[in-house]
Amino acid sequence: MNRVPELRGDHLRLRELHADDHEAFARILTHRVFTRYLGIDRMDARQAHDTFAQSLAQPHTHPRRKYTLAVCSLDDDSLVGTMGLLMEDYGSNAMLTSLVLLPGSPVQGHGHEAGRLLMAYAFGQLGLHRIWAGHRSDHSFMPQVMHAAGLHPEATLRQLFRTSGCWHDVTTYAAVAPEWKTQAGAKELAIFDGAGRREEGCVEEGRVELGGVEAVRLAAPTPVPDQVSTPPVSIG
Repeated sequence: MNRVPELRGDHLRLRELHADDHEAFARILTHRVFTRYLGIDRMDARQAHDTFAQSLAQPHTHPRRKYTLAVCSLDDDSLVGTMGLLMEDYGSNAMLTSLVLLPGSPVQGHGHEAGRLLMAYAFGQLGLHRIWAGHRSDHSFMPQVMHAAGLHPEATLRQLFRTSGCWHDVTTYAAVAPEWKTQAGAKELAIFDGAGRREEGCVEEGRVELGGVEAVRLAAPTPVPDQVSTPPVSIG
């Protein structure tokens, strides 16, 4: 099993998904406002359930290509958001996805920290060289989040995806490991250098079950871009 250890920052922490995260996870994917800036259309309850089941099964995949983690406050294990990483099939690259913070959560305003924790893990423990992210070009709040995460502007991809009947441009950003490490904080450097390592264990053959639905062990590679509400924020 390829599990990410808990990653703790100054204001929030990341952990693997648990089965009891289903309700909060589904709330994000089925909400009209939360999905406004996502690269996919709003889901119905069944689609959200299936996506959660696939995400829950990610640690059972070999090699693991998708990481969807829960964002929690430091002293409460409840899911208040998500943060993700999609490994690419060429080079040593990955895309940040799935940054969503629920409105009113104690970690609101610290979405960049979720990105930084996962970048530290990906650069250090997964050995990646380059990580990139993107947001809808009409999302004016996102550039400051990207900058705070240590990502630098790269390009505008015209009409990259279509949601709600409209095509959307995406502004992209990236960071490379040697440069990003020079501006990392102490907790990020500890993760980068190995204080947080993957939890390796035996993988039981078979399927993961959630609410009577068997989740395929290979998660579908569909990033759920990111959003911090009021105003909504998205990476993906």
